Amino acid sequence: MNKARSIAVVTGANRGLGLETCRQLAHRGLTVILTSRDPHKGQAAVDALRDRGLEITYHPLDVTDAGSINRLREFILNEYGRVDVLINNAGVFLDPIGGSDPSASSVFRSDIDTVRFTMETNLYGPLRLCQALIPLMQGSGRVVNVASGMGQLSEMNGGCPGYRFSKTALNALTRILADELQHTRIKVNSVCPGWVRTDMGGPDATRSVEAGAASLVWLATLDDEGPSGGFFRDREPIPW
Repeated sequence: MNKARSIAVVTGANRGLGLETCRQLAHRGLTVILTSRDPHKGQAAVDALRDRGLEITYHPLDVTDAGSINRLREFILNEYGRVDVLINNAGVFLDPIGGSDPSASSVFRSDIDTVRFTMETNLYGPLRLCQALIPLMQGSGRVVNVASGMGQLSEMNGGCPGYRFSKTALNALTRILADELQHTRIKVNSVCPGWVRTDMGGPDATRSVEAGAASLVWLATLDDEGPSGGFFRDREPIPW
């Protein structure tokens, strides 16, 4: 992208993968809007990055709340008039896992309310954000949907159905958006950051947050010859 200073929105960004993505994007010269549900944690994260001389702004965002998404849209319109990058990073993993009962995460014992809330956060939130913010890209921009290998149909296993459903559906959203936007310069891709040492990934994860965020930043800053409608890990396409 050739705009002098691109405007990027990162959801769920007060910690972990989202926070590191904000840091890397700001180091590349983008103006970053860091969003999170908790305004105190979000503002503290922004203040820490600003202390390093980075161009970061905070705005509260609950991706499950249509009103919160609309308020973000109005803020962007009033402050910047456009947006160039949307990274749908906010997500939850609510399926029971571990413990003394290995069958707790079976699809046969899945709690529908858990599945429903997972879908609200991991799919419907990104869908609403795309509906609200892609029109502000003025025909040129980047959308990065943070998916997971657990959403790959080609390698689908049992367990954790809510999370798996949501990430598979998020990949479908990527494909639909990319097709409908193919005659624009807006590129939409999914990314699997790998098993990252975050609060969600846990301390035993094999990848640092810096390594995990690198793939998000790559897709967020693709040039106009870059791919759209793909699923990537470490800059390489992976099966759906």
